[in-house]
Amino acid sequence: DVVHAMDAAIGTETTSSIAIRYGAFAAINAGFFRLDKSIFAGDSAGVLMIDGKLLSETVKFDKSPRARIILMIANNSRRTSVSMEKMRVTNAVSAGGKSFIVGTNRQREENDRLIFTKNFSRTTLTDDNGIEFIVRNNKITEIIVGKGNNEIPKNGYVISVSGYFRKEALDILKKGTPARIELGGGVVVGLTHLPNFFRKAEDIVGGVPQLIKNGVIEITWEQEKSSKSFVETKHPRTAVAKLKDGKFLMVTVDGRSEESGGIGLQNLAEILLELGAIDAMNLDGGGSSTMFLDGKVVNKPSDKEGERKVGDAILVTPRRK
Repeated sequence: DVVHAMDAAIGTETTSSIAIRYGAFAAINAGFFRLDKSIFAGDSAGVLMIDGKLLSETVKFDKSPRARIILMIANNSRRTSVSMEKMRVTNAVSAGGKSFIVGTNRQREENDRLIFTKNFSRTTLTDDNGIEFIVRNNKITEIIVGKGNNEIPKNGYVISVSGYFRKEALDILKKGTPARIELGGGVVVGLTHLPNFFRKAEDIVGGVPQLIKNGVIEITWEQEKSSKSFVETKHPRTAVAKLKDGKFLMVTVDGRSEESGGIGLQNLAEILLELGAIDAMNLDGGGSSTMFLDGKVVNKPSDKEGERKVGDAILVTPRRK
């Protein structure tokens, strides 16, 4: 399972703390996240879906969307299966006869259009320079102009717009208008359709970049708008892979210490290939890289303060019956 820190869309918590709360016997840190001292710390920097609810989009809503590698996880009563694809996943809102892409559960910026769900916070944490449409039971019940930080209803969500989206929103979204969220309704890059696995996945977490595809090393850092130095520099790393026999491999590599100098992504991909990986991807690394096993952290996180608080983690728990 993928679990976000504090069981919300923002906030941070150590990997070991998340694992202990959920009774996990193994865990690693997962996606990239906002790492600062603000109230938005822990906000996923990529796609994040937990239990079928999209909490964060792949990349910020803009006019030139790009795809990034994502891990999709599906559980049933007998087994867990995974799939990795390069795609962009966003929410969309259908209202007033139109459908439009929105960001999800993050700090609202200038010229922005997003939704806040109850997974985010009690309120939208926005300033007064926008318009917020309160949706309850799939219908717009209030329109609030020039006042931010509005309460997010338990039986709905808030559509929040700023800048040049304000006029368009007021033209389309009227009080009493039906409005519903379309999961995955946004642009999907590189695929002609949503893969079937996406439709059954309950958890999704993003990373960057892809390391292996169909048993071949294919590090797509340029397509995913990463950097050559990020790929080549030796850092602590966290990665996951799907093996030939269908098993799921979770890996951390220590670094930035006398004991370990870290690893570049080409070498990491080569090791994963030797271990039988047919698909693999890189997750957040550096000071975030943490592996928890049987009640304790078993690697050596590189931050001087010790284990870093992160945004989310991948947990291994006893299968529910």
